[in-house]
Amino acid sequence: MTNIFVGNLSYQTTQADLMTAFSQYGAVERVNIITDRDSGQSRGFAFVEMTDRREAENAIAQLNGAELNGRTLNVNEARPKPEGGRSSGFGGNRGAGGAGGRGGYEKKGGRGRW
Repeated sequence: MTNIFVGNLSYQTTQADLMTAFSQYGAVERVNIITDRDSGQSRGFAFVEMTDRREAENAIAQLNGAELNGRTLNVNEARPKPEGGRSSGFGGNRGAGGAGGRGGYEKKGGRGRW
C-alpha cells in the first residue's frame, strides 16, 4: 500500500474527482480529502492510497503538475507522521493532566485551545 499526498486542491474537488484521476493509473483503495474540523471545508489537500507501488509511482509521476479543477496539483509520496503524532510546539505531548484526557496544548487561530 502506498500513501500519496495531493496538495493544492481546489476547494471544489471531490473524492470522486480524485478517484477518477488516480484510477487511470491503477487500483485506488481510499481517497481522503482533509477538511477543517469546525467548518467542514476542504483544507486543500488529500491523501490517496493505492494498492500497487509501481502504479502509485506512475500516478505520482503523471499527476504531479497536472491541472485539476483549475489548480496545478502537487503530488508526491506521503511522509509518515513523526513518532508520537502531532507536536504541540511545547515539548510534545504533556499527558492527560488538566487537558481533559487529550494531552498537549495546541494554539489555533490566535486563541488557546485544549
